[in-house]
Amino acid sequence: MIHIGEYNTLEILRDTEPGLFLGDGEDNEVLLPNRYVPEVFDLGEKIEVFIYLDNEERLVATTDNPFIKKGDFAFLRCNQVTKYGAFLDWGLVKELFCPFKEQAFKMKAGGWYLVYCYLDDETDRLVASSKTNRFLDNKELTVSKFEEVDIIVSHPSEIGMNVIVNKKHLGLVFKDDIYKDISVGDRLKGIVKKIRHDNKIDISLSQIGYRNIEPNAQFILNELKDNSGFIPLHDKSDPEIIKEQMQMSKKSFKKAIGALYKDRLITISEDGIRLAD
Repeated sequence: MIHIGEYNTLEILRDTEPGLFLGDGEDNEVLLPNRYVPEVFDLGEKIEVFIYLDNEERLVATTDNPFIKKGDFAFLRCNQVTKYGAFLDWGLVKELFCPFKEQAFKMKAGGWYLVYCYLDDETDRLVASSKTNRFLDNKELTVSKFEEVDIIVSHPSEIGMNVIVNKKHLGLVFKDDIYKDISVGDRLKGIVKKIRHDNKIDISLSQIGYRNIEPNAQFILNELKDNSGFIPLHDKSDPEIIKEQMQMSKKSFKKAIGALYKDRLITISEDGIRLAD
């Protein structure tokens, strides 16, 4: 079977004037237009292609790699808005359509939007939706506390930043846990900090508790080495200054320098911390 919106590995059946016809072994065929035909190929050879519908709504193959495929999220630019909806640049000749009903906010040409790509049951076309939350489900979670997860920054809220967890669930990074600049569409690693009774997921951008000491301690050591062995920060420094300069909370900073001090790797004084001799 040939799957729309996905990569398919198909057999080269025949070479024709418009391009190569590819098959799946079940009598299903699709055209790979000449512009995508490799310079060297053999009939019977297998080739990986992406399948979608062209401007004439015909099944077509391409060797180009789109920025998004079916069942995935991506941050895409809107090229134009017409009376039918918005058209997004997803790296292929034909633009990805986002109907007005699938726009969380009215899209504008030149704007960037986080969208989900799915196959419309009525038209059999790939379409985009910026109403990403409706494609996420927290009823049955597939993650656990302290697990490392892949996150996509979704949209801001009054208390932090909403994130998509492992392309399946909705999570939240609270403001107090954001120690570096993050933007909608960013793909990051996160840690499940807490799972609440209603299955809401709290995400941290750094390790939790004792798991946080070792990477933070190593980061501080690297900073000391890059700054001639001295950093003008200590356990009584202003939390906002620590957050700005070290991208961690004061609590995490104190734990980390405490561990370094215990291992006699640093000394702590009134003006800052130093590498031990």
